[in-house]
Amino acid sequence: MDFKQLRAFLTVAETGNVTRAADVLHLVQPAVSRQVRLLEEDVGVQLFERERHGMVLTEAGQTLAAYARRAMLELDRARAEMSSAGSGISGLVTLGLLPSTIDIVSSALLSAINHSYPDVRVRIAMGYAGTLARWLETGEIDAALLYGAERSSEIQVTPLVEEALWVIGLPDAGLVPESPVKLASLETQKLILPSAPHGIRSLVEHACAVAHVTLNLSAETNALSVQRSLVLGGHGLTILPPIAVAEDLRTNLLSGAPLGDPEITRTIVLGLPDNRPTARHVRCAVDLLIGVVQERIEAGAWPQGRWLRH
Repeated sequence: MDFKQLRAFLTVAETGNVTRAADVLHLVQPAVSRQVRLLEEDVGVQLFERERHGMVLTEAGQTLAAYARRAMLELDRARAEMSSAGSGISGLVTLGLLPSTIDIVSSALLSAINHSYPDVRVRIAMGYAGTLARWLETGEIDAALLYGAERSSEIQVTPLVEEALWVIGLPDAGLVPESPVKLASLETQKLILPSAPHGIRSLVEHACAVAHVTLNLSAETNALSVQRSLVLGGHGLTILPPIAVAEDLRTNLLSGAPLGDPEITRTIVLGLPDNRPTARHVRCAVDLLIGVVQERIEAGAWPQGRWLRH
């Protein structure tokens, strides 16, 4: 197999259609089909199911796609570094951010990198902590913000921020920052929580087990946007760090109060790979990421965030 075949294969997988893939690759359709066919002959298995509505990866195709994406990413990184070798700090850096932090961090981070290191290209990947940790281990991202609970022998972590979890609801829920909510009082409320094994879900379940509290779940979801929408739709309360809905709290679209008895906090850490060296341009971008997080907290833009690094 060669990179032309892999690029054609990945483009078809992403577009689901040979014709659209050909447009993306600026090739004629028979050329793309031939690259995919040659790749299938090389690996000896069928990579796509040819269905009426498009091309769908087989199980073998899904396996190859995961490896191929990492291989192409490494090639892109190498090209970016070599194309400007000797001209200062340059290269491609892929940073992973949590859904609850991406809005407050990403714009300021990109501005800082563009200003300080204009030859560094930035990719930002969003995912929950478990997913980001997995991508970090496999080399799909260079660094990430994670929950402190997400630890691995292949990831080195540095604590950055501690923040309290809040109960979040509609304005008529009577939640105010000055009046913490006891965990036990939530037994009579309908709750919308992240699906296990989400970091917040694990923290809440541990606290409930210790306090002998049984929560009444109205729904579970692995998407922060859905969690928010369900609360706005009146389907129950949720538990989140206030940064996740900071704008809604500021505009009184939602209300919130800290959890108390017990207080539940989460720690945001910087994760770097421990199984491979971190390139110079990645470390420069990471230093700026740390600085942006600290600045956001000191500016009051990170509600309830407490800076841990000294």
